[in-house]
Amino acid sequence: MNLLVTALFAVEDPTQTHHWLLPETAEIIYGGLASVIVFLGLYKFAGPMVKKSMKDRTEKIQKELDGAAAARSKSETDAAGIRQALGDIEAERRKILAEADAQATAILADGRARLVKEVAELEAKAVADLVAARGRSGEELRGEIARLSSAATSSAVAASLNERAQQELIESFIKSVGAAK
Repeated sequence: MNLLVTALFAVEDPTQTHHWLLPETAEIIYGGLASVIVFLGLYKFAGPMVKKSMKDRTEKIQKELDGAAAARSKSETDAAGIRQALGDIEAERRKILAEADAQATAILADGRARLVKEVAELEAKAVADLVAARGRSGEELRGEIARLSSAATSSAVAASLNERAQQELIESFIKSVGAAK
């Protein structure tokens, strides 16, 4: 009986399992149910959040890609515009330099013509001033000679003429003036 009691109430050794790979049956059932409950909770509550965050991330990455593509096309357009403007700047620089050279040549020619004209006017004025100065000095000299000769003649006549000769001269002058009228 001992054996039977031992067999009926035999306590199994907890360190020993019925199989080396599989756990006990109750553990499989309870662990499986717990895992299913956890996975269903994750699927129901965490799944939509994960889907939303993945969708938002995808949209964010797509916006960044679109922005990068737009920035690249804008940069390429700007670079082409700059290259074209650089060519235009070189042509514009040559045009401005040519215009500046033409203006400088025109200004030099105009300045030279003005200088030649001013020199000619100054020479003509100097010649006219010389002629006027000669005329004035000649007139002044004639006037001075006439005054001196008149004074000298008066002195000489007064010294050489007597009273009677002077009277005759005055009368002959009056007659000649009266005859001229």
